[in-house]
Amino acid sequence: MLGLIQTYLDHLTVERGMSRHTVGAYGRDLRRYAGYLSEQGVTDPSQVTSAMIGGFAERLREGVAAPDGAGWIEQPLANASAARALIAVRSLHRFATAEGITAEDPARTIRPPKPPRRLPKPLSLEQVQAMLAVPATDTEIGLRDAALLELLYGTGIRISEAVALDVDDVGRLIRAPAGESAPGLRVLGKGSKERLVPVGSYARAALDAYLVRGRPVLAGHGRGIPALFLNTRGGRLSRQSAWAILRSVAEKAGITTDVSPHTLRHSYATHLLDGGADVRVVQELLGHASVTTTQIYTLITIDHLREVFLTSHPRAY
Repeated sequence: MLGLIQTYLDHLTVERGMSRHTVGAYGRDLRRYAGYLSEQGVTDPSQVTSAMIGGFAERLREGVAAPDGAGWIEQPLANASAARALIAVRSLHRFATAEGITAEDPARTIRPPKPPRRLPKPLSLEQVQAMLAVPATDTEIGLRDAALLELLYGTGIRISEAVALDVDDVGRLIRAPAGESAPGLRVLGKGSKERLVPVGSYARAALDAYLVRGRPVLAGHGRGIPALFLNTRGGRLSRQSAWAILRSVAEKAGITTDVSPHTLRHSYATHLLDGGADVRVVQELLGHASVTTTQIYTLITIDHLREVFLTSHPRAY
């Protein structure tokens, strides 16, 4: 099983071009699955039955309690996490059958639990503005954080996409002559799909200030790497560090709701739709493969419209 799992993960990386974060999540789920099968005495993929996969699904939902009743050996998973693990298992067995490794697909009748629809929670425009006002632009760290936040909200790119940028990726934006429209930012998204995203004047100004007065100081602490966003040691800022910056800024801005790595991305999409942007345009800007993914934001704006109607119209009630 472990050999099959590694072959499948290599297939996801090399042939399907999935990101390392997605492949890592699949790997964790599938190694948990292999551990469960090993407990059943199964190490050969051809020995797996539908009943075994069903037992694994039950294990995911119920977890494994510690023998003394205090705590868990394996904590039960939420529906969304259990569904993700079963999707990985189904894909693994489909791959094994297609490659001729097994004759039958024991997972073909297994249906993962359908997770409840969770609407993203965008910030209001006032909350976003409060966050953008937090970084102190008289320090190199403040300049970096201001540029990061302005870029995230001004383009809707993912945190992972932002920290992967190099200086050369934004050079053309900064050098655009006055009075001419700046070129778009080329972003490498999920599945190594490239898209072009327009960048507004606020984000360009913040990037310019950071590149002139902030990044050279941070770069002096490192070895001259090309990364756009640097940490205090002069290395590339990690996704986890960028998320920590986002949380810290939100706390200082007095935002009490949960802030996730996608918070500014959700806010970007919702504010675009509130402003009248077409859902297909927002789909392209976000890099969604399907418009169905983007349409979840329209539910938020409908709720907002309904709230405005109820509070504004004299005969709404």
